[in-house]
Amino acid sequence: MLLTEPVVIAGRSAPSRTVFGPHETNLARGRSIGDRHVAYYAARAAGGCGVVVTETASVHPSDWPYERAPLAEACGEGWAAVADACHAGGALVLAGLGHAGGQGSSAYSQRAMWAPSAVADAVSRELPMVMGQDEIDAVVAGFAAGARLAAASGLDGVEIDAGPVSLLRQFHSGLTNQRADAYGEDRLALTVAVIESVREAMGTDRIVALRLSCDELAPWAGVTPEQAAAHVDALAARLDLLTVVRGGPFSVTAYRPDAHTPPGFNLELCRSMREAAAGRVPVVLQGSVVDPVMAEEALAGGVADLVEMTRAQIADAGMVTAVRAGHPSGPRPCLLCNQACRVRDNRNPLVSCVVDPAAGHETTEPAPASASGGGSGGGSNDGDGARDTAGTTPPVLVVGGGPAGLECARVLAAAGRPVRVVERSDRLGGMVRATAAGPGRERLVAAVDWLEAECRRLGVSFQTGTTVTGAEIARAGAEGAPVVVAVGSVPAPLGFAVAGPTVVVDGAELLAAGSPAGLADGPVVVHDPVGGPVGVAVAEWLATAGRSVALVTPDPVAGTLLARTGDLADANVRLQRAGVERVLRSRLRRVDGGEAHVEDVWTSATRSLPCAVVVDCSHRLPCPLPGNTPEGAAGSEAPPAGTRVLTAGDCVAPRTILEAVLEGRRRALALVAAP
Repeated sequence: MLLTEPVVIAGRSAPSRTVFGPHETNLARGRSIGDRHVAYYAARAAGGCGVVVTETASVHPSDWPYERAPLAEACGEGWAAVADACHAGGALVLAGLGHAGGQGSSAYSQRAMWAPSAVADAVSRELPMVMGQDEIDAVVAGFAAGARLAAASGLDGVEIDAGPVSLLRQFHSGLTNQRADAYGEDRLALTVAVIESVREAMGTDRIVALRLSCDELAPWAGVTPEQAAAHVDALAARLDLLTVVRGGPFSVTAYRPDAHTPPGFNLELCRSMREAAAGRVPVVLQGSVVDPVMAEEALAGGVADLVEMTRAQIADAGMVTAVRAGHPSGPRPCLLCNQACRVRDNRNPLVSCVVDPAAGHETTEPAPASASGGGSGGGSNDGDGARDTAGTTPPVLVVGGGPAGLECARVLAAAGRPVRVVERSDRLGGMVRATAAGPGRERLVAAVDWLEAECRRLGVSFQTGTTVTGAEIARAGAEGAPVVVAVGSVPAPLGFAVAGPTVVVDGAELLAAGSPAGLADGPVVVHDPVGGPVGVAVAEWLATAGRSVALVTPDPVAGTLLARTGDLADANVRLQRAGVERVLRSRLRRVDGGEAHVEDVWTSATRSLPCAVVVDCSHRLPCPLPGNTPEGAAGSEAPPAGTRVLTAGDCVAPRTILEAVLEGRRRALALVAAP
């Protein structure tokens, strides 16, 4: 398989053709590469990754794009530790070097941002300072100094950032470069100077790579694929590796979009850039490539020489090893949800993954042993399944077959504990399977499909269509079996009054039905006080099915929480195109007489909307089944004193897949560690 075969880059051998690309992590100690970075990258190297590119470090103090952004001059010790750790796993390591220019931030540096021209950033709206020759020289010197330090730290080379959020791309583009001097006449002049300075600083025996935006998706003035082909032709002979990406000031989210964008979106762009390179430099495909089959087809089809699979290796640190070994369930799937791996928001979260919460937390969060060698719970244990050969150990009873229950069962079974999972519905997967419907949400089911497959492979016993009572929990406790309750959530009481014939449907239950065909005829009001993905998904789903839809939200923009995943603007574009009426800054107060009455959150002014059906997408509440609390549910037998009942997931507090998987894993590890 080409993907898992070694490849030689500038005389240095990488163990596979996979690349773990640079991305923001918030793992820095101050502005330096820290121990969390080291463990994070080492896990991917141990899992078979070919080339690790560290988080892009600013080459000059004028650039401080986010609070924990590394600064190259402070990274020497950290780079050396990363090199030692990743070389032990066989991977090559490149230092990401860059400058965000006018797309950075002045909030931390308290300095004006540098840019080629006085063009305000499309996101921050801040006007940057126009760079003079002194600033240009300082940037070139900064790249050289960073490269020199990277080489002295034992790294295999550097990757120069000319991607969607970079000063070099800003010089390439007519959107942001309006200069009348030599740097305006030859928009590649700065990039050429940087490449030459980096090469001189490191010598000829290390890798000089470039991440190049080849389509800004702004053809009126931005870099187009045709222009990019000329850029590649001009730069190819100077490089040892070229990564083809897309995006610019008006399309930053196109660089690493969520599942609403089909995977492999850069295939043809990469193919054309590889043709322009004409064999002078190996080319890397980037663009939501998370499926090893797609990656292999791209390599075999001549699209690229290597494939960047960053999110796939966040989801499974041992992805390459799992593929190489032909693991029965395959590597843990990436959902392309961006819910935990996209960290540029005001919470400053650490990078992680909803399907493997140990990702990014390798130094603090214990992960189950992994046969894939990833060290972050990737792949899975390769035993033949849990076996109670002595017949004396009672199986752990896991109540609920959603993501929390399945992850708990998987980890227990991989540790050799017999496990029995009882699920009240006819299908495993809980809320994840129920809500994996609507545009861009179909991939969610891959998470629970993988967990179920692993559990069955490991010998977990399943019983579906069965409700566990307090008496059954009591019997399990009497037999000495621990009980893990992961029974999920239920709809909350309605927060608005309802009178008359209007139908009210829970949003999650509607998605679980798989089709809106059963809804009553007439206009639909989607009530979304959460501002999350479910309300937007329901509205978009219904509108594309031909229904008249109004989305009511108290926020000034629909789906406000989608800003965390990078889908906020795109989601509102989709709603607009689908014909959804967005009723903003409004609360649903009552429904009667075929009308929904909403109140403006600022003025208390009211208006009415035609309404035959309300789809309620409010917060849900913990399911009150037996075992959810020490007292048990009303009207059913409570577990006896001393019965060990642990809870996980939505029955603790309804949240996201990440918390469900994390708590299920923690409960399992606690039981494994218990005497």
